Amino acid sequence: MNTENLWKNFLAEVAEEVSPTTYQVWFNDLILLKIDQNIIKIQVPMEIHKKMLGNTYYNLIENIFYNLTNTKYDIKFVLEDDSIFTEEEIVEKEVPETTYKVYDTNLNKNLNFENFVVGNTNRLAYISARAVAEAPGKIHNPLFLYGKSGLGKTHLMHAIGNYIVETSKKRVLYVTSEDFMTDFTGIADITKNANSFDYANEFKNKYRNVDVLIIDDIQYLVGADRTQQEFFNTFNSLHKMGKQIIISSDRSPDDLKKLEERLRSRFMWGLPVDIYPPDFDLRCRIIRSKIAHTSIAKKIDDAVVEYIANACQNDVRHIEGTINRLMAYTAMIVPDKIDLEFACEALKDYVSKNIYASSNIEKIQKAVASYYGITVEDLKGKKRSNKIAYPRQLGMYLCRMETNETFPKIGLEFGGRDHSTVIFACDKIEKELKQDAKLQVTINEIKNRM
Repeated sequence: MNTENLWKNFLAEVAEEVSPTTYQVWFNDLILLKIDQNIIKIQVPMEIHKKMLGNTYYNLIENIFYNLTNTKYDIKFVLEDDSIFTEEEIVEKEVPETTYKVYDTNLNKNLNFENFVVGNTNRLAYISARAVAEAPGKIHNPLFLYGKSGLGKTHLMHAIGNYIVETSKKRVLYVTSEDFMTDFTGIADITKNANSFDYANEFKNKYRNVDVLIIDDIQYLVGADRTQQEFFNTFNSLHKMGKQIIISSDRSPDDLKKLEERLRSRFMWGLPVDIYPPDFDLRCRIIRSKIAHTSIAKKIDDAVVEYIANACQNDVRHIEGTINRLMAYTAMIVPDKIDLEFACEALKDYVSKNIYASSNIEKIQKAVASYYGITVEDLKGKKRSNKIAYPRQLGMYLCRMETNETFPKIGLEFGGRDHSTVIFACDKIEKELKQDAKLQVTINEIKNRM
């Protein structure tokens, strides 16, 4: 069996053994690099894949190769830019599963991985959350998700909890930091009561007799010194037993200056992951996902989706509110179709017109695409022909000149490209402007279309 056929057969066997979602996340982007004697070297897209494949799926991979070749191989996982392979040892803590009675997880069963829309700005957070869900307590402990409100942190935390509950007997508890504080404060309020000892034991049983503890909005513990002390003790107790801890905040661990240093340092033990505001493409997909099974799904124009995506740039909750407002107005007026004019009327007091009218990245992309007779999807895509690549570079240059966006932000809006690609494009166009007077005419025409 040649190498190409072996790899195809291997992937086919994996697809039979794991769920479609697991295959898509962990195996779809793998590349077989080399088979040398008894070593198989596989390229992975991210560092997290090395850990997850080596920790959770190594035996599966090893067994499939053995069944296909009758040879026991040593599997090596490397990144594209690894000059040499360095094997990373991951020590697993064996934690026995315990069967528990029925209890309240506080999880929202409607928030899962299947209805979380993934894009360039939240992909790492999604993959990290999947890794924790599939191997709780063994990888990224604690998992610390941070970013502004309304970007999907809470959705991912519930998705992790729901996945673990559905696939294991592990006990999961989701609470906000305010819930934790309220429960702890209750101990102090009844210290003079004869039942105070029982209440303290009840508190410890609730928070320390779990396999997965999920704490939302940890920043609200700032200023609550006694509660921080108890959370510190709870954290240490769970971590020592190999239990999974998941935390969210609106700021990174380093920015939580008013929390105790020993707490902040523990948050860095695992994996801190930030979630950025969704880019234009992701916002459009989120909107289409949220209206897919509603009464307006078949009536709404693409221009309206883009209008909402432009108007709600930083917050998924704002997108949800805008859709609800549009649905309520539609239910009252009952139009045959929802076009841009109707949407502007429905949302005139709800969204900012200035955002839509400003010279932003999306408008520049549309103007460039229109001028060159291509699509915005071409500008964001992977095609490298000169017919596409040059307009893409010119678009990046205009975004840099006409907006206040950073190189990384512009790169994200052009299909998740690296900031160095944007810098190269800007430098190239600047040099050409000095040598080619006709290029300035082209740029002026594109600006007119904007």
